[in-house]
Amino acid sequence: MTKTKSWHSIPEYQALRALMQAGTTTGAARQLGLSQSTVSRAVANLENRIGATLFERDGGRLRPTQEAVRLNRRLDPLFDALNRIDGPSEPVQETLRLCAPPSYAHRFLISQIGGFLRANPHFFISFDVNTSDEVTRGILENRFDLGITGVELSRAGIKLVPYRLSQAVCAMRPDHPLATRAEIRPGDLHRQSIIALTHRHARRGQLDRLLHQNRAEARIVAEVSTSFAAADLAMEGLGLAIINPFPLYQYRADDLTFVPFASPIRYQSYFVLSDQRPVPRIARAFMRHVRLNTPPDPFSRKG
Repeated sequence: MTKTKSWHSIPEYQALRALMQAGTTTGAARQLGLSQSTVSRAVANLENRIGATLFERDGGRLRPTQEAVRLNRRLDPLFDALNRIDGPSEPVQETLRLCAPPSYAHRFLISQIGGFLRANPHFFISFDVNTSDEVTRGILENRFDLGITGVELSRAGIKLVPYRLSQAVCAMRPDHPLATRAEIRPGDLHRQSIIALTHRHARRGQLDRLLHQNRAEARIVAEVSTSFAAADLAMEGLGLAIINPFPLYQYRADDLTFVPFASPIRYQSYFVLSDQRPVPRIARAFMRHVRLNTPPDPFSRKG
């Protein structure tokens, strides 16, 4: 026989396999739901294409040749793949690639992730703790599906979904001279010791302007990069910290006194998403879980 090159034909391979199993064209045709002539023509075309005889007649049956046996063995991976395609889909564990800065990550998001995974054991979360800049960069570079940040920014490719709005508070030890106030004004901070956030935080500049406008000369005793660090230093008795109470209030309310700071300073927390890619189902589910399970506090609200 002359070997003719052509495209592979799955119907021809199916006819070969059915004929090897049934031993007759009648049985193979019944197995495939085809006519006998269709099965015979498929096997003849396959023999012509590969240039080999695949069956020999032995009495009333067709006996496969060694070439047919070898070909059928090589076809096993193909039919295994087809069975996987046609069969029930295998469960795929959905993964959420999440990133947040330390002020949200420690304790608050750890608790939220724990509750979410207990309720959804078929999900998986990869959690990275990093700066707000890295949250944004990771979303843009498709390294993360979802971020949480307190930094307002406007960048192409980024979508900010408002999550929580809070007012500024003064956090201090219960024995601090200002701890009994119902409200603290910028002028009240004159000659007070303050733990401040570093100047890379936009609210630091806003605080400096407020103090200047009210002729309040506060004494900056330390600068820190996170609200948690500022609150911890306030617990050490170094002074008071003007910070975003969310989510810190939930974990320091028993140790510190929180007094509203009468100022226009507000903090907006956001979910960070890409506006270039569809939002994964697991990301939507996690955002919904966080919204529903955020404990209330006196200084923040949904928004």
